[in-house]
Amino acid sequence: MRAIVQRVRYASVSVDEKIIGAIDAGLMILVGVTHADEENAARYLAQKIATLRIFEDADGKFNLSALDVGASALVVSQFTLYADTRRGRRPDFIAAARPEIAEPLIARFVALLREQGVRVETGQFQARMLVTILNDGPVTIILDSP
Repeated sequence: MRAIVQRVRYASVSVDEKIIGAIDAGLMILVGVTHADEENAARYLAQKIATLRIFEDADGKFNLSALDVGASALVVSQFTLYADTRRGRRPDFIAAARPEIAEPLIARFVALLREQGVRVETGQFQARMLVTILNDGPVTIILDSP
């Protein structure tokens, strides 16, 4: 699994011009799944993200996690994170898992993140979504499961 984690002041996701998920200060998480991913990948990312110290303490240092500051997360599935652009001009998405594999694994990731104590909002799997992000910092971290 791969996640792009952005520290945000605000993020929302809309489908058909209706907001279906929104957070104030917290984490915007774009998540992609590849063929070999299993629950251990989702568990690893959920634990890593919940405890990732990317929020500033009183001295302006990255010493606080989402759990420490009570941050929320907005999780949006993103198969394009596994785009292969090495040949030609059109991305190849062959490394992205099929929907029947990806959807339950992303749902499990969301459940595991909630078990960690993070309040989570989500997008809608396979929908055409409009994502609004007000990146704070900007802070953007790329994480891959082992």
